[in-house]
Amino acid sequence: MSEWHFQDRVQVSFAPNGVAEVALTRADKMNALDTAMFEALLQAGECLAGLHDLRVVVLHGLGRAFCAGLDMGNFAKMAQGDALSSLSDLVPRTHGIANHAQQVVWQWRALPVPVVAAVHGVAFGGGLQLALGADIRYAAPDTRLSVLEIQWGLVPDMAGIALLRELVRADVARELVYSGRILQADEACQLGLVTSVHADPLAQARAFAQQVAARNPDAVRADKRLLNASTDADEAALLLAESREQQVILGSANQREAVRAHQEKRAPVFHPSKT
Repeated sequence: MSEWHFQDRVQVSFAPNGVAEVALTRADKMNALDTAMFEALLQAGECLAGLHDLRVVVLHGLGRAFCAGLDMGNFAKMAQGDALSSLSDLVPRTHGIANHAQQVVWQWRALPVPVVAAVHGVAFGGGLQLALGADIRYAAPDTRLSVLEIQWGLVPDMAGIALLRELVRADVARELVYSGRILQADEACQLGLVTSVHADPLAQARAFAQQVAARNPDAVRADKRLLNASTDADEAALLLAESREQQVILGSANQREAVRAHQEKRAPVFHPSKT
C-alpha cells in the first residue's frame, strides 16, 4: 500500500483494489481546520480526482475526533478583527462553482467515485460540513455533531447549506442552523445527517468500500453522476441522463465482465474507468 502526505495534516493511502483512505492526521488538535489543513485537503482531493483506477474513498480522522471544526486560533484572530488570509474575500469563485473554503468540502461531492466518511468523537461546524460532503456517513454511537457556526456569529459557509437541504427537512435544517445545538449520533441518524451508527464506523466504512470496489467502476461512476444530478435536475433531464449513461455502459468491456463473473461465480477483474 502506497501513501501520500500533505502538509503534515492529511495522509492518503491506497489499497490494490482502488480504495483510497484519506486520514486527517492533526490528532493533537482533534483535526481542527487551520490553513495547512485546508490546503492539505484541497491538495489531496485534487490528486485523487485525476486517478482513473480510483474506485472508492474512505474519509476519517486520526485520534479522538473526526474534525472539531475551525481551529481556535482562527477565532482568536476574528475576535481581534484580523481577517484570515485564506478567507479575506469569499465571493470570487476560485474552484468552479465554489470558493477556496467551500471546495474543501464540495470536492468530495464532485469526486467521480463514492466517498464514505467514518465519523467519531466530534464533527462540529466545518468538521460536520466536511462529513456532509461524503456520499455516506457512518458514525460511532458516542459521536457528537453540530452545525456550530452560529455559536461564533457565523453562517455555515463550507457548502453546508447546499448539502443540508438534501439530507434533512427544511424546518429541521433551520432549527439546527439557528440553534447550533449538539446532536448525539442516534438523533443525527434519525434526522438524516448520519447514514447509520456503528461501534466501529471505520471498519464499517472499509467493508462498504470493499463491496463498492468489487462493482463495475464505470457503473459506479455513472451512478454518482446521476445521484449528484438528482438534487437539482428535473424528471425529464434525469430520465435522459439515465438513458445516456446506460447506453455507454451496455456492452462495454467492464459490463460484460460483470455478467461473466456473476455467471462463473468468481470475482470480476475490471479495467480502470475512462470516465
